[in-house]
Amino acid sequence: MLVDINFKSWVESLSQNYKNAQIKAAIHVNSELIKYYYELGKEISKTSFKSNYGSRFYELLSLELKKLIPNGKGLSHQNLRYAEKFYTLYKEIFPQVVGELTMVPWGHHRIIIDKCKNTEKCLFYIKTTIENNLSRRDLESQILASVYERSQNTLNNFAKSFPCVDNRIANQIMKDPYEFDFLNIRENYDEKELKDELTKNIEAFLLELGSGFAYVGREVRLLLGTTEMYCDLLFYNIRAHCYVVIEIKTETFKPESMGQLIGYVAAVNATLKSNHDNKTVGILICKNKDNTLAKHIINEVGLPVGISEYQLSNLIPEKYRSILPTIDELENKED
Repeated sequence: MLVDINFKSWVESLSQNYKNAQIKAAIHVNSELIKYYYELGKEISKTSFKSNYGSRFYELLSLELKKLIPNGKGLSHQNLRYAEKFYTLYKEIFPQVVGELTMVPWGHHRIIIDKCKNTEKCLFYIKTTIENNLSRRDLESQILASVYERSQNTLNNFAKSFPCVDNRIANQIMKDPYEFDFLNIRENYDEKELKDELTKNIEAFLLELGSGFAYVGREVRLLLGTTEMYCDLLFYNIRAHCYVVIEIKTETFKPESMGQLIGYVAAVNATLKSNHDNKTVGILICKNKDNTLAKHIINEVGLPVGISEYQLSNLIPEKYRSILPTIDELENKED
């Protein structure tokens, strides 16, 4: 296919931009290349040559760029399409988020572009990647686990009861539902069995809880006045600078369960929380809930609390129950 002189001149300017980015990249490798891809995407998005060359445009552009930059990387026709999508996603807010975008490798950006169709969702995973130093595999796992969707519209009262903490960090404290697919547990399990499995798989549980969680303990003793209490699970969230009490229920949400959780939260505030800590958060995780009931109850609570559900998929069928040892049998078995 013949290539007109105007197209060649345009490609030469793109190649010069690439070479300039390469020079700067000797100092700021990822930063300058991400900016280059943004500018490249901008040029591609606005050029009239796309209509001139039709479906062959990207292949032709790639071929001409490679002629001018024989040792250049990232000039495949697929990558040129990614650059255009990258520009389209962030063009309205690029100056505000350029610092964050340039902290993430281009390979991660390609994964996010493939799997996220709106800018808000993309930025969520950009920030998650930075905060948790995610590998590409970990990033893909987070997206496949629908972490973004499960962190939206959670039932909590953080907006009014937790104003001292950044809104985004506060919202990341909980998910709905929690996915406990990392557990292998029998059908008709009871509450103790579920808590046992969660603590035995504490690393996987921490990953599911999200960024910044540190495990403090299970059945933590809390003494308030002459009253002794034991909260199910106690964590500390480093990013929000607060204790997090998690109460597990293997049944449908009941209002009295919230009263129990509030007691634990109040006790932690009185006995463990320091002046440097923010208010303690309480999260009730139950099998299922009536969202209307749950919403009205948490709106009446002054302490920061939330109610969420959990899901299990790896249940061991009941017919195998008789041939499997119980948890107590395993614990009491002699070597």
